[in-house]
Amino acid sequence: MTFATTKRPPPPTLKMPPRTQTTDGSPRCVGIEIEFGGLTLEQTATLLADHFNGKLSDPGRYETLIRGDPAGDWRVELDFELLKELGRREQPPDAAEMPLETLIKDGVEQMLKLIAEPLVPIEIISPPLPLSRLNEVQQLIIRLREAGATGTGENPIHAFGLQLNPQPPALDTPSLLGLFQAYLCLADWLRKRADIDLTRRLTQFAEPFPRAYVCQVLAPDYQPDQDQLIDDYLRANPTRNRELDLLPLFAHLDAPRVQQQIDDPRVKARPTFHYRLPNSEIDQPDWGLHLAWNDWVEVESLAADPERLSTMRTAYLAHLEQPLSRLLSPGAEDWAQKSAHWLTDQALANN
Repeated sequence: MTFATTKRPPPPTLKMPPRTQTTDGSPRCVGIEIEFGGLTLEQTATLLADHFNGKLSDPGRYETLIRGDPAGDWRVELDFELLKELGRREQPPDAAEMPLETLIKDGVEQMLKLIAEPLVPIEIISPPLPLSRLNEVQQLIIRLREAGATGTGENPIHAFGLQLNPQPPALDTPSLLGLFQAYLCLADWLRKRADIDLTRRLTQFAEPFPRAYVCQVLAPDYQPDQDQLIDDYLRANPTRNRELDLLPLFAHLDAPRVQQQIDDPRVKARPTFHYRLPNSEIDQPDWGLHLAWNDWVEVESLAADPERLSTMRTAYLAHLEQPLSRLLSPGAEDWAQKSAHWLTDQALANN
């Protein structure tokens, strides 16, 4: 399979966060996960290997590694765990040599494959990439679109997303809390910007945080140590299904504490946030990594300005504590609109 190279216009700008290095001076990294349909696993893996000049490796019939990137291995897979497990089985070359149990499993595998392929996305999972390489992913999305990749809006039964795994600039509790508080203040705005696909909303892949927990975390006197921060989160959010999933980060910081409350092998410890909100609309010509990433940078910019964050926390708490007045004032701005004005005013002030 060959891929023609065409001259393309430069992609939209990818903003950089206020802090591009960790506390030890290392470049910060971000992992990226993209779900889509329209291409087979083989087509996707071949394109990916061509794009990054990598080599294919086949751990299973429904997942492939692309090796050779200095950042680590890329992974392409059919996002269906049971089918991937079946695909890792070795099969005798002659069906006549298969025992009955193997034949049954093979029949189950083929049935699941037929059911899954129209419904389950192909997923690309990147290694942790330095922020300086985000444009390479932007160009990859363009190539996937040109090759026929389709997004979540292509079919009403699809629920495809784009997920970001940004490494925090620091892992101390005040720094992490500030980023989390900034996210909570902007969550309504981010949700409106993301315009979450109906199927994804119905499948509850990325639920908002409970209102009582948001109020607890944004309260002026909330100054937890690491243990309390993790315990409070687990008590209110014993699930992966949050817009900003902190379980991988907390498992990296204190795996035993998380494992006592969460028995889920899908929770993989890593020093990153797991931002699960955006749709994958890869077939749309104006869609790209810049949309989700630049919105995330607004979260980091707010967290980097403690005075502005404190003001916004106070205003958002007041907004949350007055539900009746919001119902009686249908013409009043919602919080997403207010957040947008705050961000616009700040951008004008910075310029």
